[in-house]
Amino acid sequence: MDRLDKSVLTALVKNFNGGPVGVSTLAMAVGEEVETIESLAEPFLVRMGFLARTPRGRVATASAWMHLGIKPPLSVQAANDPNLFDIDPDIAQ
Repeated sequence: MDRLDKSVLTALVKNFNGGPVGVSTLAMAVGEEVETIESLAEPFLVRMGFLARTPRGRVATASAWMHLGIKPPLSVQAANDPNLFDIDPDIAQ
C-alpha cells in the first residue's frame, strides 16, 4: 500500500465515517485528481477488499477500518457479516 492508497483509505474512514462519499469529494480531500484516484488507488483498494464502489459512492469495508486499527461502526460490521442473513437449519425445519 503506497502513500496515495493510505491517504484515500484514511480520508474515507476518518473524514467521511466510512462513506458513502463521491469520488470527486474524496479526491479533493486528499488533494488529488479524480482520474488519479480512479486509476491508481481505487483498483488496488477494491482488490484488497478495503473499498467498495456503490451507486451512492465509495464505502470503506470493515477490513479497511481494521487495517487502520480502528474498530468499525456496528453498521459496517453488520453489512460485512457473511452470516447475517443465513438461516439457522434448526429453526428452518
